[in-house]
Order: sequence, then C-alpha cells, then structure tokens
Amino acid sequence: MTDLSTGERRADIATMLLDRLGDQHLGLRTREADWTWDEVVRESAARAELARTLRQDGPFHIGVLLENVPDFVFWLGAAALTGATVAGINPTRGNAQLEADIRYVDCQLIVTDAVGMARLRDLELGLEPDRFLLVDDPDYAARIAAHRVEPTAAAGPEALLLLLFTSGTTGSSKAVKCSQRRLAVIAYAARDKFGHHRGDVDYCCMPLFHGNAIMALWAPALSVGATVCLTPKFSASQFLPDVRYFGATFFTYVGKALGYLMATPGTPQDAENTLTRGFGTEASVADQAEFRRRFGAELFEGYGSSEGSGLVALDPAAPAAALGRPAHPGVAVVDPDTLIDCARAELDEYGRVRNPDEAIGEMIDKAGALVFEGYYKNDVADAERIRNGWYWTGDLGYIDTAGFLYFAGRKGDWIRVDGENTSALMIEHVLRRHPRVIAAAVYGVPDPRSGDQVMAAIEVADPAALDIVEFAEFLCAQDDLGSKGAPRLLRVSANLPVTGSNKVLKRELREQAWRTGEPVYRWQGRGKPEYERMTVAGRADLEAEFVTFGRQRLL
Repeated sequence: MTDLSTGERRADIATMLLDRLGDQHLGLRTREADWTWDEVVRESAARAELARTLRQDGPFHIGVLLENVPDFVFWLGAAALTGATVAGINPTRGNAQLEADIRYVDCQLIVTDAVGMARLRDLELGLEPDRFLLVDDPDYAARIAAHRVEPTAAAGPEALLLLLFTSGTTGSSKAVKCSQRRLAVIAYAARDKFGHHRGDVDYCCMPLFHGNAIMALWAPALSVGATVCLTPKFSASQFLPDVRYFGATFFTYVGKALGYLMATPGTPQDAENTLTRGFGTEASVADQAEFRRRFGAELFEGYGSSEGSGLVALDPAAPAAALGRPAHPGVAVVDPDTLIDCARAELDEYGRVRNPDEAIGEMIDKAGALVFEGYYKNDVADAERIRNGWYWTGDLGYIDTAGFLYFAGRKGDWIRVDGENTSALMIEHVLRRHPRVIAAAVYGVPDPRSGDQVMAAIEVADPAALDIVEFAEFLCAQDDLGSKGAPRLLRVSANLPVTGSNKVLKRELREQAWRTGEPVYRWQGRGKPEYERMTVAGRADLEAEFVTFGRQRLL
C-alpha cells in the first residue's frame, strides 16, 4: 500500500485503486460478507481482465444493471483499471426507456443479474447472448477466478470512466461524461470539504448508478481508504438498523429519501448510533432540523449535479435555508436574457424574497466551462450548458444582501401567476412542514384564462385520512406562503412517481395535471383557500373553461 499521509493527490481513479494494494483495512462490507481494500482491488482486477477478453471494436462501454451489490463496486474498479466506461442503468425505467438508454450509450457489454436479465431479454438491444454477464449465474464465479491477475492500470486521467444519466425530473435524461481525472478531483474536494478520513464507515443507501453515491461517497472513501457499506436499496425502516450494524459514520441522501426517514416513528433511542454527518440535496429545512434532533448527527445540505463543479463554500454562519457562500468570484446569479448579475435578494422576517423579479436568476459558474466535460452524443445540450464561455446550471438561485447563496428550484420551476414569478421550491418547503406530508412537488399547469396556476402534489401515508379542511387552515397559517403561492389544484397521493434516485418526477406530474385517478382538489375562489374534490363533471367543467377562453390548445 502506498503511504499518502503527506497529502499527495493522484490524477486518476486507477492509480488511487492501485495505492490500495496491500491495504488490509476493510474496504467494502455488506451484511453477508466483507472485503479488505486489497481484496477490492484484486476483485476489480479480475473483472478488468475478463472485460479485456470480451472487448470489441468501438467505445468500451459497460452497462451495469444492478442494485447496490458488491459487483457494482468491483466493476467500477474494473473499468478504471482497464480504461472502460461504466454506464449505470436505472432499473426503475420503463422498458421502452430502458432500451433507449442502453442503445444511447452504446453498451457492448452488460453486467446484470437474473432479475435484470428477465427485463432485458425481450428488448431490442442489438447485443448477442455472450454480451451479458449475470453475477448470480452459477458459472460467473468460476469465470472471475479464471481471470485473476496481478492488478495493473491500462488507463490514465483522460480516460472516460462514467456515463451518468441525469435524473430526468423535468425532461429527458442525458448521459454526463466523467473522466477519471474529474472524479479524482471531486473525490479530494469532497474529502477536504466534508472531513472524510480513514476511520469513516460510509453507508451507501443511494443507488450507485447515480452521481450522488459515486461522487459524494464511493470516490471520497477511496481517497482516504475508508470503509464503504452497501445496502441493496434505500429503506427508511432499515436505515437505523443498518447504521448500527455497520457502525456507520457518514451517509448520503436526497430530499425525498430523508422525508421518508423522517416519516418513520421516532423513539428516544434514535440518537444511539454512530453517525456523525451526512451529505445531500433538496431536503427541507424542517427535515434537516428534525434529523439532527433525532439522530444527533450533522447534515451538510449542498448543491451539486453530475455535470458541474462545486459552486458553494460552507459557512457555519449561513442561514438554515442557504447553501453557503459562492465558492469563488465566478459563481453568480444572472439574468439569462441580459447576462447581467441579478440584484441582491432582500429578505423579509420569514426569509421570503421581497424582490424576486430582480433577484432570482440562473446560477452560473463563469469558470465552470473548464470543468464540465459534456454530454454523450448531445451537442445541443452541450451548447445549452456552455454559453458565453460560462457554465449554466439550469437552476434558479439568489444571493442575499449578506452574500449567502440560495437554491430556488429548477429552471422549469419558475411559475408565472397573475403576472408575477413564483418559486415552486419555496411553496414545496411550506407544504413539507405539514406533519402528514412525506413529499411534495409544485409545478405550473395552464390557467383557463391566462398564464399558469399553481398545482401541488403531496404524498401522505393514507390519502383517505387527510383532512382537507385542516390542510387548508394549515396553509393559511403559514406566514411565508405568498398570496400567489397557495395551490389552486392539489393532488393527494400515497406514492408519487420518482426517478431511480428518489427525486419526484415533476415532468410526469405536469403532463398528467388534474387528469389522474388519484384525488385532486380545486380551489376556485379568492381569499382563504377552500378545496373541493374534483369529480368527473368538475374536470369537464374546468376543461370547458379553456374552450370558452380560447386556450384549449393548452390541454
């Protein structure tokens, strides 16, 4: 094992792996088995050798359709050592999208299991039967054993290591390119920013096909030789038992997963655990506070994407709703039409932005074009990200008068109501405070007369038990819910549609609007919201209003 105690940084993931040869510290754990870091590297090398024998002409792209199982980690290592590219395939996709994803990224080899193969067998993938490796096939272990070699690296910093599918919450997914160099830089940056150390035990409950788990957990753990612990998929009820079983100190999350966790009944014993901190995105301020109270661990709520660089510097003095401060002078919030920096946000006593039209704009990084490596086979999307030499996040934000940066939602989350811009994210934060709400999504749907109207979808454990009158009273009591923010339409669900990384699929909700079999309530009057459940006749009446005002094209 190479001694990196001096702080030396490697330029690629392959070398970082080879540094772990001989390292007898635990590198990977499941509830069934453990591997030292030395064993992790050797398992990766055996798969790299097998992959070399199966390589064909063209891009050496390996699709991995697996839950969080050890072989996913070993194939990440194999790709790094052999110069291949891993494309993590999202198992929550429908069959048509699954087929399109695999074809799009030009997989010449797919690693999966019997469950995954049952889905792939009937798809038109253009691959021969020998292009599939099943990790639970009886012959698989023997094939790996036959290819055990002394680990070496056949790739360097510029090798393309990952194709990471974007979440696709507001549009079609794209595959983000990530080289070994870029992932190594991210690993060390996360190490320094969030205090990763060799004694950490990192609980990986987010899917490995997504950037959250790889960039914020696996790569930083590799950089310090910490222990990675796998669970096949996130489970709110299994979270604390797993943390205690592994002695976990760190984990990553997304907002909806944290919401599910906070919806589980609390006990006085919740704080009896080994966690010290977690990192994630888009959790409500209330959920963050409740997590800290219940589990006695710190949360670092950040901003990040598979495409871009770190925009935020942590600051202990930051308000609870802020991300932190801009990481460097090139991070700004600009008007996308004028390219001029937006005015500083003036906040009222509730933290609401008094001047949203002037203060809220798109978050950019004027130096980020040097970090973004592009999308795979999508020049149009590349051009959208890099304009005027700047990296455009596609997300809304604002900077307050004290210099703190805030996330204000996706670019498509800006709803125009009665001539005023309204942030969907701000409304979601309010809805999430209700004790019965597990998750919330707010989006614009057409108004029969003009512009948009606010529609919200909330997830609760039992939709039939939701007291809609009490819920309306709750909204009226929220001082920071603007006059345009109360939803005109409210969908109540027991299971909102989500991506594989547990982000609510707003695109699907927006397309369905009020045309769903789930309960939808409408508020038509002025003043305080009074909701009535929409019937079939009520939906017909609403759509007839579009005809009356000549806007039926929007239906």
